[in-house]
Amino acid sequence: MKHKHIKHILILVSALLFVCGCNDFLDKVPYDSIGTSSTLSEKDAVSLVNAAYQPLQWPKLYNMRIWSTDVVAGESVVGAGGGTDGIETVQLSNFTADPSNAAATDIWRSTPGILRSNLALSELKKTNIDEALKLRLMAECHFLRAHYHFILVRFFGDIPLRTEPIFAGDELNIARTPKEKVYQTIIEDCQAAIEGLPYKAQYSSTEVGRACKEAAECMLAKVYLTLGNNYDKVVDLCQNIENQGYDLSKMAYADNWYNPETGVLNQNGPESLFEIQYTGDPAACTNWLSDNDNQSQWLNCFMAPRNSNMVGGGGYGWQHVSKEFVSQYEPGDLRKDVTIFYEGCPDFGDIEYDPNWSTTGHNVRKWCVPISLCDKVSNCPANIVVYRFADVLLMKAEALNELRKTEEAQIPLNKVRSRAGLPACELTDYSEMKEKIIHERRMELAFEGHRWFDLIRIDGGDYAVSFLKSIGKNNVTKERLLYPVPQVEIDSNPLFVQNPGY
Repeated sequence: MKHKHIKHILILVSALLFVCGCNDFLDKVPYDSIGTSSTLSEKDAVSLVNAAYQPLQWPKLYNMRIWSTDVVAGESVVGAGGGTDGIETVQLSNFTADPSNAAATDIWRSTPGILRSNLALSELKKTNIDEALKLRLMAECHFLRAHYHFILVRFFGDIPLRTEPIFAGDELNIARTPKEKVYQTIIEDCQAAIEGLPYKAQYSSTEVGRACKEAAECMLAKVYLTLGNNYDKVVDLCQNIENQGYDLSKMAYADNWYNPETGVLNQNGPESLFEIQYTGDPAACTNWLSDNDNQSQWLNCFMAPRNSNMVGGGGYGWQHVSKEFVSQYEPGDLRKDVTIFYEGCPDFGDIEYDPNWSTTGHNVRKWCVPISLCDKVSNCPANIVVYRFADVLLMKAEALNELRKTEEAQIPLNKVRSRAGLPACELTDYSEMKEKIIHERRMELAFEGHRWFDLIRIDGGDYAVSFLKSIGKNNVTKERLLYPVPQVEIDSNPLFVQNPGY
């Protein structure tokens, strides 16, 4: 892949030149660089793998572009500051984007995580560190590489597949690899990760947050659901996770984020399988808007109502929750007060929500953290939850239903509904159960970056087109469920071709 930005070029042509992280996994501040001739110490090896985690934190992925997909999916509309602020997301959500779209370019250029994973795997194979640590670190790299590829293939379809490090003099221009081969590589990486990773409970307290076996099993189950096959394997993977003692009845929904009842910002809690880690250290951030290395999570300020002063930075109100989404809550759903702001909802601290803060009368609450815990945009330590146990239960329910074991699917589905304070589902018809599970995924995982990927995988994209048209997105076509390949990349690589529809 060829990039004109110097940061990307440095990563493409350098080996072990940029390594960040310390022994403490949660401390991501760059501390060292390692030359290609180095013999890796254990500390160096851990730091090299930490560097492969870091791009997950960037605004190109979880700190902006992933959660922006909820706007594209119709769960909300862009609030922002008016004018051209957020115009790239507006265009994507209206299905009028072109190949110059900044959001698509950002996501396409999130590939340093893949390059760093490849580099770490290559170097780890040559090192003589403790064998158990070596195998675990390699399994982490397989997990990360699978995760980065899984993100990209769902956004773009065919992508340039790299599984080896790139050094000076290597050919940078390669063609896009058919998505079928990309998915096969993802599956193989997931399987390698499952084999080599410890369970979450086996990590020490200083290693909390690293990829674990349950997270790899969750991702592989999600890959199979995306491909629409191997439903029996999905059930087995989900059951393997549940067998580790996960019990939703003992896990509070709000404890995945900031729980106002306890006043605690929960990180890597008992329901969590994998999170993007942030320290909230403002010293790591020289310019929070442009510095990829910043350690502040942005969702807190971006989601809070604009100028409400509920959170540090005042709040940007970037997502105005759609009325259609709010209408989908069943009476008595306990998740509503945790997930969104609405007129008459519980106060946030001592601040009463004003529906005039939003064009729809609703804002996202789930990610908001009080000023007492972070008083600036640049010092929010809240992690971003990627995989959690409720998602596993819902995937198990979906797979069982696809196997026409609809009555069995009620069991995992009702575990999710019970925690939400909702009555048990007793549906026995396949189609009705399918719609109920889709609904439950929407409400349980709201504003966590899952809805878009769910929409486009169900019925091969037909469900997405039908739903999006039903809420007034009449420009949508099946072809535009993929993002455009950035024109700047096509211009720099003659082997690239544009996705149909752009």
